[in-house]
Amino acid sequence: MRKYVPLYAKQYFTADTQKERRIRDVISWLWGEVEWSWYTQGGRDNLYWHWSPNNGWVMNFPIRGFNECLITYILAASADRYPVSADVYHRGWAQSDFFKNGQTFYGYKLPLGFDYGGPLFFSQYSFLGLNPTGLKDRYADYWEQNLNHTLINRAYCIDNPKKFKGYGENSWGLTASDNFEGYNAHSPTNDLGVITPTAAISAFPYTPKYSMQALRHFYYDLGDKIWGEYGFTDAFSESKDWYGKSYLAIDQGPQVVMIENYRSGLLWNLFMSCPEVQQGLKKLDFKSPYIRKN
Repeated sequence: MRKYVPLYAKQYFTADTQKERRIRDVISWLWGEVEWSWYTQGGRDNLYWHWSPNNGWVMNFPIRGFNECLITYILAASADRYPVSADVYHRGWAQSDFFKNGQTFYGYKLPLGFDYGGPLFFSQYSFLGLNPTGLKDRYADYWEQNLNHTLINRAYCIDNPKKFKGYGENSWGLTASDNFEGYNAHSPTNDLGVITPTAAISAFPYTPKYSMQALRHFYYDLGDKIWGEYGFTDAFSESKDWYGKSYLAIDQGPQVVMIENYRSGLLWNLFMSCPEVQQGLKKLDFKSPYIRKN
């Protein structure tokens, strides 16, 4: 989420006062200093991560889709001083072996990504600010992608082929989290019997009825085990009688943001109104009702 925060704030603090002008000026400076093009390792058709001053690019790890990193390419294409070209998106991000899918799972077609969609954070993290409503490019309709990913994840939990305790229509949501062994990226193809509340709750804009059912179940039926000072804890497994004690900002932030996006569209509206983002989306040939024509 921290990728978004400066641009949100720049659109939010619009008053013609010394304090708010200063906020906008600092954000513009920060935004302009990010050398996105440097992360192509000298002009390759990919963004890379895991650079360090001690080890350089030793991991040589390209960011390829489809996963939670879509927003990275949009921000990189949106930059004024150090942007990446559209080729980096089309020849890098969109060319992995696990980018296109097109298969149907539990009656829902999945345009992109791993079979059954992978962990649910794939359809959430990039879309905290990026509004998927009507958002399309040459590869997918992103509302369809995110909605069906969510519905497949829920349907799998209802089907519950491994017969884990506690799964059902009101208790669903497989995504990356802690578990009784440590940490794992839970999904229908990597199911360890662990439900992560943020998965269902952060899907509120896509499945408000089902997400509310899950939220009520988590709070009223399991609250004494998974609810505390900072909201829901990270994850739980009724099969293992394990209930996590940790609170993760990467859980709580998306829940708050996506509930607000469902309620008012606030974060979506702020982010999509950024001139920089508008420029980047056009550059990558995205279509959206929120992209201004001029």
